[in-house]
Amino acid sequence: MQPKELTVSEQFKNPMGFYDATPSFSWKLPENVGYQTAYSIVAASRLDLLSSAPDIWDSGKVTSDQTLYVPYKGTALTSRQKVYWQVRFWDEKGNKSDWSEVAHFELGLLNNEDWSGKWMSIPHNQLTELDYRGSLLFPAQYIRKEINIDKTIKKARLYITAKGIYEAYINGKKVGEDIMPPGWVPYRKYIPTLTYEVTDMLKEGKNTIAFALAEGWYAGKIYLRGRKKKHGLTPALLCQLEMEHNEGKTIVVSDENWKVTKDGPIRIAKIYDGETYDANFELGNWHTNNYDDTKWHKVQTRNIEKSVLLLPKRFETVVDREALEVKSMHEPYANTTIFNMGQNNVGVPVVKVPMIKGDTLKIRFAEMLDRDSTIYTTNYRSAKSTDYYVAAKNGTITYKPTFTFHGYQYVELSGYAKGAKPEKNWVKSIVQYSNFKKNGTFESSHEKLNQLQSNISWGMKGNFFDIPTDCPQRDERLGWTGDAQIIAPTSMFHNNMYAFWAGWLQSVRYEQFEDGGIPWVVPNNLGKRHSSGWADAIVIIPWELYFRTGDKEVLEENYEAMVKWTNYCTNQAIEHIPDIKSFGDWLQPLTKNGRAAGDVSKELIKMAYYAHSVDLVSKSARVLGKIQEAENFAILHDSIKSAFEKRWFHADGRAKHKVETQTHYLVALEFELLSDEMEVKAIKHLKRLIAEYDNHLRTGFLGTPILPLVLDKAGEYDLMYDILFKETYPSWFYSINQGATSMWERWDSYTKKDGFHKDGMNSFNHYAYGAIGRWMYERIAGIKPIKVAYKAIEIAPIPGGPLTAAAATYNSPYGEVSSSWKLENNQFTLDIKVPPNTTAQVTVPANTQKNIKVNGVIFMESLAIKLLNKTENTFVFEAKPGTYSFETNY
Repeated sequence: MQPKELTVSEQFKNPMGFYDATPSFSWKLPENVGYQTAYSIVAASRLDLLSSAPDIWDSGKVTSDQTLYVPYKGTALTSRQKVYWQVRFWDEKGNKSDWSEVAHFELGLLNNEDWSGKWMSIPHNQLTELDYRGSLLFPAQYIRKEINIDKTIKKARLYITAKGIYEAYINGKKVGEDIMPPGWVPYRKYIPTLTYEVTDMLKEGKNTIAFALAEGWYAGKIYLRGRKKKHGLTPALLCQLEMEHNEGKTIVVSDENWKVTKDGPIRIAKIYDGETYDANFELGNWHTNNYDDTKWHKVQTRNIEKSVLLLPKRFETVVDREALEVKSMHEPYANTTIFNMGQNNVGVPVVKVPMIKGDTLKIRFAEMLDRDSTIYTTNYRSAKSTDYYVAAKNGTITYKPTFTFHGYQYVELSGYAKGAKPEKNWVKSIVQYSNFKKNGTFESSHEKLNQLQSNISWGMKGNFFDIPTDCPQRDERLGWTGDAQIIAPTSMFHNNMYAFWAGWLQSVRYEQFEDGGIPWVVPNNLGKRHSSGWADAIVIIPWELYFRTGDKEVLEENYEAMVKWTNYCTNQAIEHIPDIKSFGDWLQPLTKNGRAAGDVSKELIKMAYYAHSVDLVSKSARVLGKIQEAENFAILHDSIKSAFEKRWFHADGRAKHKVETQTHYLVALEFELLSDEMEVKAIKHLKRLIAEYDNHLRTGFLGTPILPLVLDKAGEYDLMYDILFKETYPSWFYSINQGATSMWERWDSYTKKDGFHKDGMNSFNHYAYGAIGRWMYERIAGIKPIKVAYKAIEIAPIPGGPLTAAAATYNSPYGEVSSSWKLENNQFTLDIKVPPNTTAQVTVPANTQKNIKVNGVIFMESLAIKLLNKTENTFVFEAKPGTYSFETNY
């Protein structure tokens, strides 16, 4: 009996280059344990000291059931330090466990002062080519240096970062698996750094350290939005190789003694437009020893700026995650072939095609086909999204783009050897996204609902590319704050997203304006703007992360920014309505005025989200022990709430606005801005309005995620099922009926009848409407947190619509929760799993005039499960950790 799954801070397992010198510790109990009553943690600087004389921390026996985010209380930790740690626990019977397996973490370079090198890049006078906008074209830079090692290396670490994106090599082998590191951040404020274990890559004697460097987000038009590049935005790289040996340490840094060339095969590398690879420029073994670099230039160097922080990257990088094979192909023209991957995805292809020397292979991408079976690229707008490969000899070439990515389902190839017969194995898609782990599963008896689940999943895979993007394919791919707060709860069920969101919130804080405003997008490349429902991400996401993980640190980190935002709204408010921008209920369908912002009052949206953020800041303050601040914000919230009801609702509960909208009622009800009496009246009007549209939703980006939550709280499960299973426009299944394999930006981005939506914003991979996933997991499958971090769990599935079965699993902070139900011949069965150190409230729909069986026998009171309540239609139990099977008449 021993603890398992030891992690530090945001659930990192044995991280290297770790960012947190004041970490917290978490673990899970084995499944045969009910509860923890005490724990002990030891930490040491060396493995041999851990069991005998832990020199960093010995917590002693601590009486507590806490297994999550126990704060470190040992000696101060410093850059590069490696810490070994173990934990043991005492169970509910007082039994002491064995010590856990040894876990460890190693800190990265925590401060700018830890870096000894300089930024290095190609001399700016070597960059003379201009693109059509007058911006400098940046061919990839190839940087190298040979070093001699005359000692036996015991440990080696390579610390790297870039203004741009890089690939690193040691003796011809790629270092790490990262794609386009270090990622996209507010480069004016901070740049993430990465650490690599490279001991086994080095050898005594000659060694070559080499890098390929491209513009990425830093110097491309995605960040500059078409403005001319300036000298300070030339891509540059900073590195530090530290090698420990018996005589001490040897350090190799980026300085004037490296060589660089732009005359390599990657001629152009742009995120929006794609990559051009000319094999005639291939450099041979440029990243190995004894390469002739006499014609290369000495690098240009710059000192590290004190004003820009160098901070260890605090979440996983993008990597190659999956591979897709071609499902079908066709030739719309001679010597042009379109390959269908069968799934809208994000990443790059690997192409293997026959070519003739001097010819250019053109690789184009599309999410959809046009009516004439050619690729449809209008929705990419100005993004060319095209790769080129220039052949240097006859024969089959293999090419995978390095410094770009694409959103696509279809790959079009042209320029291959004339007369060659295309084959499916010419193309394979490499799916790329941030390297988080899968956290939950969902399946049902309904094919289209399962397809919706798949579309939700692929929508997040496609848009979690180092930052939460709105779309991955067109000339945008930005971190829209509103889209992010909309999807955050659903994403946390799907994947272990805590570190990803906490890392992005770091960028949000750095991008916050001095007056407290939050930009539309983070990183902010659109200027000084903010919008209700979007900027509120700085409050909503930290609260969601805290509630679903139990880590107070995320509130502590963001609390000042949360307060600054709400204070900004207060300072801008006139009669509790902040005088700020509002996108309204973005892309609400079938508006009377045809506006993208929808028909709902923007002033109502502003006031509602202001109230909601104030409420969450009050709750956050209370969690952090800031009682007086919590009271002050609570008083402000009450004042806004009182004014809100008077301003926006008639006495009979009907909305006050020239156009009545579902979202008008939804924000009021979900954010609890009405009195109990008014809530009852408002729900009736909401139901009436929904019925007027034949039980179809009429909601956009803000209204759609909360529609199921409001109907759920009102007990209107059948109505929500009816809306969910609608097949006609607008509905989730409508896009599936048009062929969707991911979530779409619009309910009707494409229709078989009318073709493509005419608006310029027409993404076929946009995760916002995937927020319905939250209701699918919490109500259809029935797994929902009652208390913070799932310490208490509601398992209350409710069958509905055409469903006869549904199941979900979720890897909660305490362990796996599962719920699987089946309805057959009026017999309802429910199988559940409750993890250690938690309790569950289990609601079983049933004909309670009949007996219910638990684990195969007619229910009787036991120590493991207790009947809390029985109504005409449900049994409600309290269940301790364990597995249970319920069988009853329905």
